[in-house]
Amino acid sequence: MRGLAGGAVPTESRLRADARRNSEQIRAAAIGAFQGRGLTVPLEEVAKAAGVSKATVFNRFGGRIGLIDAVIEEVVATELLAVIDCARTIEDIGERTVYYFTALRDLQYRQPAVNDVLLQTYPNSQQLMEICRAGSEANEELIAPARASGALRPEFTAGDLHALVVDNALALKYGERPPRDDYDRRTTYLLDGIRGRPSASGGRAPRGSAG
Repeated sequence: MRGLAGGAVPTESRLRADARRNSEQIRAAAIGAFQGRGLTVPLEEVAKAAGVSKATVFNRFGGRIGLIDAVIEEVVATELLAVIDCARTIEDIGERTVYYFTALRDLQYRQPAVNDVLLQTYPNSQQLMEICRAGSEANEELIAPARASGALRPEFTAGDLHALVVDNALALKYGERPPRDDYDRRTTYLLDGIRGRPSASGGRAPRGSAG
């Protein structure tokens, strides 16, 4: 079939193929942009990288929230949930604690979008809030046995861990990014500060000890 001007009229299947191609290009551009710079990257830049207009991004995904929900698994969830799953396989609670804190801070440094998730920058994103819920559950799951075993200070709570990761997220998102060596050194300081205190006999201080 041909149009009035003699040009071919796009078929419905051709239009669907173009829409799929645009969606794939936008997804790929969003993943690259969000992983590199976080979830607040201007949509104009995502559209430009995808070779489409900003209006096309809205047509395909309904805006930023829809786009975040479409790619957050690849950008954040896969790695963050892998850290949680790996921590659960570590039998020694002290080693589990060190691994979890270190791996979480590593993700915060490498993946800016992780900090947007932890700061709940887009609370209307169902996928983002689901990741936050899973992270909160993992924190609770880790802290209680670590405190009971003496691996963590008896007064350290899941709320304290949440505050530490949020403070770190704010510093990385809005402050000057430190060199990696300095960042890792500060991770060690953090771990030293929240570990359980050794007793005079060389073991861990009993729970509730004032020492």
